[in-house]
Amino acid sequence: MLNEDLTDKGQIIYLDSYYHAFADKSLAERKQLNYDHPDSFDFDALVKDIRQLKAGKPIQMPVYDYVAFTRSENCVTINPCPVIIVEGMLVLWYPQLRELLDLKVFIDTADDERLIRRIRRDTSERGRSLDSILNQYQETVKPMHEQFIGPSKKYADIIIPRGAENEKGVRILKEYIRSILASGK
Repeated sequence: MLNEDLTDKGQIIYLDSYYHAFADKSLAERKQLNYDHPDSFDFDALVKDIRQLKAGKPIQMPVYDYVAFTRSENCVTINPCPVIIVEGMLVLWYPQLRELLDLKVFIDTADDERLIRRIRRDTSERGRSLDSILNQYQETVKPMHEQFIGPSKKYADIIIPRGAENEKGVRILKEYIRSILASGK
């Protein structure tokens, strides 16, 4: 959607990269955790990294392994740049993170569309069964969305319904990013 326009002038920071490692738990225990609850994320580390980038210093962004349900030992070097997009379902939930964002965008997608995307992604990329995806959706994903994600929409500067299908909304975001790049700020 936007990443093709960023190239060397922008970076995407993924909230999922900041899942806690839960290294003290077995794989079976990690599979039972609620990864849709805010407590699953190391928001303090993310805030620290965003501050570093805004101060002109590179960071080592963690890499999350969805198959092993833990952080990989690898990190990705992210260099400071004019545009940093922080992407993730709970980005607007955490106050200290919200304070660091110049523009807060909420991509509003219908429940059924989110479920379809999850099924496609988790079966093809994460090796999960349809049953496990549907159980997780009913037990944690939908309730956490209703409790934390949906209500965080009120903190957005812009709400874009229908995600990438909303060509006008995406065009507005692209123009905003282009204006930042053109101004050199």
